Amino acid sequence: MVTIADVARHAGVSVSTVSYTLSGKRPISASTRARIARSVAELGYRPNATAQALASRRTNTLALMAPLRADNNVPVIMQFVAGIAAAARAHDHDILLLTQSEGVEGVRRVRETALVDAVIVMDIEADDARLPVLRALGLPAVLIGTTPNAGGLVWVDLDFGRAAEACVEHLAGLGHRSVLMLGSPSAVYERRSGYALAFAAGFESAVRRHGIDGRWRPSEPAYRAASALLERELAGRPRPTALVVHNEGILGAVLGTLRRLDLRVPEDISVVALCPEQTAVNQVVELTGVAVPAERIGRAAVEMVLRQVDGDGTARTRLIAPELTLRQSTARRA
Repeated sequence: MVTIADVARHAGVSVSTVSYTLSGKRPISASTRARIARSVAELGYRPNATAQALASRRTNTLALMAPLRADNNVPVIMQFVAGIAAAARAHDHDILLLTQSEGVEGVRRVRETALVDAVIVMDIEADDARLPVLRALGLPAVLIGTTPNAGGLVWVDLDFGRAAEACVEHLAGLGHRSVLMLGSPSAVYERRSGYALAFAAGFESAVRRHGIDGRWRPSEPAYRAASALLERELAGRPRPTALVVHNEGILGAVLGTLRRLDLRVPEDISVVALCPEQTAVNQVVELTGVAVPAERIGRAAVEMVLRQVDGDGTARTRLIAPELTLRQSTARRA
């Protein structure tokens, strides 16, 4: 049977440090808590009943399950991480970062070892296996993202469906009748990530409502793959007069390909993007689009989960309305 002394030797700390980390009796640095958490997981340590009773005390640490996958735009994910960490620090809390490889076991581990007070979960999938576990364990939690199966859990998210609709409505108002949407990588749709499905559904609904010829394609992040996809789609009929881009990682490839094909933005083709504001304004042509309010969402998630920790049952789900900002990349269709 693994003991607390085994954990201490493995982590290279004293037994008392492990005890204080598990009980929350004294403040322990985030790096030391993370090292102890890894040792606990690797050794399979489970606290006894006494340790579990001590662990009911506050640790002033929040777990963040963040999807650092190759097919996600990691810089954007890190904007969420930075926003959450800053908001947590403002409330005198630290963050224990768990990557996508943790999955269900990660949820169980942070609950059983009592290293954190609550958990914030990102990149919610339509059939996310973590959600039933969160409900069963009763760990205070907030989801960044949502799914029809999120009943009983609190979540906050940008309204991705409405964001897509806003992009299409803007283009329809400018007279565009053929619109191509370049979406997330195919793996994102295969695992049914909620934000990507919501944006695609919003796009499909909006083009139908406006009587527009609209189609969308998954787009891989590699420059050559994204460029080849766009070139094929522009050769099709009817030829798109506008693009909606829901993949920050391919914006360079999109604008570079349009330049190579001598298509001017916005004179020959309009471009709208869902991306962070800094990404939109740092392109060759500043992009009209909807910003991803990562900092605002992260701050809301921290405040909502801490209300649960404090026993305040007033935390409710929150859907943030998108805001379309007009810049240089869209124009009326001649």
